[in-house]
Amino acid sequence: MYQFEKMDKRLLGSQVEDALFDYILHEPVEIGQKIPNEFELAEKFGVGRSTIREAVKGLVSRGVLEVRRGSGTYVISTSTLEEDPLGLSKFQDKYKLALELFDVRLMLEPEIAFLACQYATQEEREELSALCDEVEQLFLSGKNHIKKDIEFHASIARYSRNRVVEILLPLIQSAVSTFANLTQRSLLNETIESHRAIADAMLTGDAVGAKCAMIMHLTHNRRKIIQLLDEQKEAESGLRNI
Repeated sequence: MYQFEKMDKRLLGSQVEDALFDYILHEPVEIGQKIPNEFELAEKFGVGRSTIREAVKGLVSRGVLEVRRGSGTYVISTSTLEEDPLGLSKFQDKYKLALELFDVRLMLEPEIAFLACQYATQEEREELSALCDEVEQLFLSGKNHIKKDIEFHASIARYSRNRVVEILLPLIQSAVSTFANLTQRSLLNETIESHRAIADAMLTGDAVGAKCAMIMHLTHNRRKIIQLLDEQKEAESGLRNI
């Protein structure tokens, strides 16, 4: 059972909200899955059901949970609105959202990589190569690589020296997070290889190569989302035919 400090009801609710989010991340409760009911959660956290309701309400407002009347409470994102400043987590169809994000990324990120390769200092090129190593090590060891993956793409954006691109960083960060949460580790080899191609092109100052490698990276990922969307449609069609 979880232990909470004795405090007023409002602060207890906030503490339980954080504990519930931590439970979702580490159980883990996957996106699309239902969390335990109020009674079970109250027992697990050792608090009243009203406190659980308050915690759930907080995670709903943060874009993590969705209450479906007559069905239960479901995880719809493992990124909070603090990590998702554009509020993209409000879109229910995450696969369609991911596909639309890739359409936008393909318009922007190859050119950003081209610019970054032109303007990055040698130190920054080496930093990107080191980041690529870190993402690869986390990926291969089965650890959560998402934050470092976001940092990899965000660094390329910053190296472009374009102030408008920096304003668009939350879009890129949200897109990377959305894709990674949907696919988990299913594109391990493709991600490692395409990240390495981007980093190597940056390291040698090959702007065209960096642009092409970014297109390759995004295309691999976009194809995976299309595959998942097709599988989702087939599953839904099968349920209708039962």
